[in-house]
Amino acid sequence: MTHIVITGANRGIGAKLAEDYSAAGNTVTGTTRTAQGLAQGLAQLDVTDKASQQAFAASLSTPVDLLVCNAGVYPDKGQALEDGYPPEMWAEAFATNVTGVFLTVQALLPLLKQAKAPKIAIISSQMASHTRAPGGSYIYRSSKAAVLNLARNLSVDLKPSGIAVGAYHPGWVRTDMGGASGDIDVSESAQGLMAEFDALNLASTGCFRTWDGRDHAF
Repeated sequence: MTHIVITGANRGIGAKLAEDYSAAGNTVTGTTRTAQGLAQGLAQLDVTDKASQQAFAASLSTPVDLLVCNAGVYPDKGQALEDGYPPEMWAEAFATNVTGVFLTVQALLPLLKQAKAPKIAIISSQMASHTRAPGGSYIYRSSKAAVLNLARNLSVDLKPSGIAVGAYHPGWVRTDMGGASGDIDVSESAQGLMAEFDALNLASTGCFRTWDGRDHAF
């Protein structure tokens, strides 16, 4: 049986991944930082807080076969270049979308190393790619580009330990974050991502892939 940890599993893609992995017979530990998520039976984790990370890691007793770093925020929708994008908004996004991923990997690294073929899947976005730069959403785009870079560097450092790392664009999904105009629903995204995570191995570590199986330009 596979043990899968999914951050930000209280809604959207994270919640659907947790549901589908559980239905397939896996052991799933989903995390949340909200009271509503705790009421759903998810584990407490503030990815931006090292003490919270350490407490969460200490609560786990089995190796982690797959870590899905999904928790993220998109705070700068509708911000105007002339007077928007305040510094605290930049700090919040990078703390969650970038530092939070690093802290999660760091905290769970001992448990990942105990697994037979451990994997780390980092949810980035096509908005991270320098080939897609139509303007706007500066904070979200920058943070997702940074976590894409983080994934690439982690893939190099963790390969000798047998840990494969991939970054993924989940599609433009109809969720609270993606909005009602998204191209695909959450079920389609989750099923595609699960297939991509399954295919991830040391030969493909460092990849940037789309939910529907395409290599994405960095």
